[in-house]
Amino acid sequence: MGAQSFRHLYRPATGAAPYSLLLLHGTGGDEHDMVPLAEAILPGAGIISPRGQVMENGAPRFFRRFSEGVLDVEDWRERSQALADFVVSICAEHGISSKTVLAVGYSNGANIAQGLLLLRPEVLGGAVLLRPMFITDDIPAKDLGGRPVLLLGGSHDPIIPAADLPQVAQQLGKRGAQVTVKTVQGSHGLVANDIILVRQWLANNGGR
Repeated sequence: MGAQSFRHLYRPATGAAPYSLLLLHGTGGDEHDMVPLAEAILPGAGIISPRGQVMENGAPRFFRRFSEGVLDVEDWRERSQALADFVVSICAEHGISSKTVLAVGYSNGANIAQGLLLLRPEVLGGAVLLRPMFITDDIPAKDLGGRPVLLLGGSHDPIIPAADLPQVAQQLGKRGAQVTVKTVQGSHGLVANDIILVRQWLANNGGR
């Protein structure tokens, strides 16, 4: 299986970017969906962009849910492990250090990125979580060892409860992540200010 276990786009770095970006799309996206965002936030970065393997009414996702906002936590666990194995495999194939892999996940992609951080932290150097939900408290504590993580919420997101962002921040912070929390004036979709804030955060964390 290896790196072929996920349909994916791989593009090597064309510049001296400090990270390779693991792009994790939202519901209904695919491996091409997040590439324009990657090019906007970190031009020249290497790109690893898998497509979610779960289909929900024809829309790809990274793990199942029972309904909007009600996640299948067991499926999240299993598929987080499978995605982590894919990341290990593709990094080995292309000679990428896991310390330089930065997950950039949106919505469902942000939630599977949390699975990597919480269950398999060794496969990532950090993460940008755009509109993440709080998943579960029932997770063994693994050391995140100072990995930088940016959480970006929308001020009037109808899908994600307002309490989720601070809960995610607390969960990651307790495990040693260096968490930055920002909220943009917006809903669940991404807005121009998301890109501005990610770029600023990357400028402050690019030397890791």
